Amino acid sequence: MACDNPEHRHCLELFEKLSEYIDQELESETHRHVEAHVAECLACSACLQTLKQTIALCRQAGERSVPAAFSRKLHAVLQSTTKPPLP
Repeated sequence: MACDNPEHRHCLELFEKLSEYIDQELESETHRHVEAHVAECLACSACLQTLKQTIALCRQAGERSVPAAFSRKLHAVLQSTTKPPLP
């Protein structure tokens, strides 16, 4: 099961649709295309399985608060790196 596209163009297109695929948000033709590609491409199959596992781990972890000091520091960094809006 190797990807038959040496440029991996199909793989990159598929990668952009994996979240919608997992959430059952794709049109049926696109859904079938993703399934067919994943069945033939070991790299994309591994990517899909990894994404599914990541989602499962995030759901298990639940929501947790970050320490207040970390939140303040992160906010300060974001403020200092954010570009001002264009006029």
